Amino acid sequence: MKVTIVIMAMLTVTALSVTTLAVVAPAHAEGQSKPKADSQSSWPRFRSPNADGVAADDARLPDTWSKKDNVKWVADVPGWGLSCPVVWGDKVFLTTVVSDGEKAAPKKGLYLGQGVRTPAKGVHHWLVYCFDLKTGKELWKHEAHAGEPKVPRHPKSSYAAETPTTDGERLYVLFGDLGLYCYSMDGKPLWSHKIEPKRTFLDYGAAASPVVHEGQVIVLYDNQEGAYLASFDAATGKQHWRTERKEKSTWATPFIWQNKLRTEIVTAGRNKNRSYDLSGKLLWEFDGRMSNLVIPSPFATHGLLYIASGYVGDVQRPAMAIKPGAAGDITLKAGATASEFIEWFQPKAGPYNPSPIVHGDYYYTLFDFGFLTCHDARTGKEVYGKKRFPSGASFTASPWAYNGKLVFLSEDGTTYVVKAGPNFELLQSNALDELCLSTPAVSQGRLRIRTASRLYCISGETK
Repeated sequence: MKVTIVIMAMLTVTALSVTTLAVVAPAHAEGQSKPKADSQSSWPRFRSPNADGVAADDARLPDTWSKKDNVKWVADVPGWGLSCPVVWGDKVFLTTVVSDGEKAAPKKGLYLGQGVRTPAKGVHHWLVYCFDLKTGKELWKHEAHAGEPKVPRHPKSSYAAETPTTDGERLYVLFGDLGLYCYSMDGKPLWSHKIEPKRTFLDYGAAASPVVHEGQVIVLYDNQEGAYLASFDAATGKQHWRTERKEKSTWATPFIWQNKLRTEIVTAGRNKNRSYDLSGKLLWEFDGRMSNLVIPSPFATHGLLYIASGYVGDVQRPAMAIKPGAAGDITLKAGATASEFIEWFQPKAGPYNPSPIVHGDYYYTLFDFGFLTCHDARTGKEVYGKKRFPSGASFTASPWAYNGKLVFLSEDGTTYVVKAGPNFELLQSNALDELCLSTPAVSQGRLRIRTASRLYCISGETK
């Protein structure tokens, strides 16, 4: 079977030999308010505070830029990483891995199952960076680990594929198959967990990003030897619970679904899509007829939960919307496209790498090969079929939106701006002419784009 995967900007935890470096008391006394993320000031995780890729409208966010125009600063980032930048307050955080040995550069496109079956050679340095939001100045850098990698990676991925997350009190960094690390916002190591690496599908490695919610750091590690979902105390690193999963390798980031009935932890899976309560107990599950490689991350809007997968070589490439309140097995009957808790089901609308996006009334799907489709977000009815970006454009990064526009970053570093709505209208294209596989971060009127070697801060702000 020919398969390929670009494991992008997400994070996975693997197994847990606890190495607590420090036990830290909560930063806020009882009765005091904790810092909260909002779409204006912070972008604290993969795909925005709400995990949906939609940023707050802001007149400072530009439609046009180049390597010089509307660029506020550029920071050089050594090594290679697919993790996305995250923002809190006046700080931007990013991870990377620098090798002292062989430095094989990733390439764009699909690899059709051609994995790398041996670990990379030479000493590697797993690094965490913090940059000043306004100037791009390096505020601090920490080396989480140095040594030779113990597991292979997909040739288009990296050993820093997972996006960190923050709750404004601490920064949580997980380098898949290596360790989970916690830092103060000024770069002080607080606690860590060593990870025992597990075998993943075709040795592609881990990639699902961590999420933090109400004092719990949630990590998902779906692998070929023993998949699980686990929770750690955000302040101390102590494991709260661990739930074993009858699942194989997946790469989708879990989603905290705060709906009108309850708060759930949603995971997409090859065998079954599942939801858990905040103590790790299974709430519901169903066979979503998923593709072999599950990468897009779940998200919610309009009171619905959206799940999709779409490896290009599979017949099954589904997308679906789920209603709150389900319990037990809610698998659709054969041939059905809706049920009590599944609002709609499209068998061939799922993307491969990029996560879908909902803006307004419409659900948009970006396909790796450079096509865009649009469906009604509430009903799943097709609004328009595949519309082509310029020939040769290919995509790994997930789309984002602001100011009534959808934005799509190609692997060549060209960003395409499309008018949101029921008709496909390409408004603008902006070239950086460098490999781009990571999803940008948007906050405070500024767009932060990670390329293969740099971090760009882009804004139309005149001051």
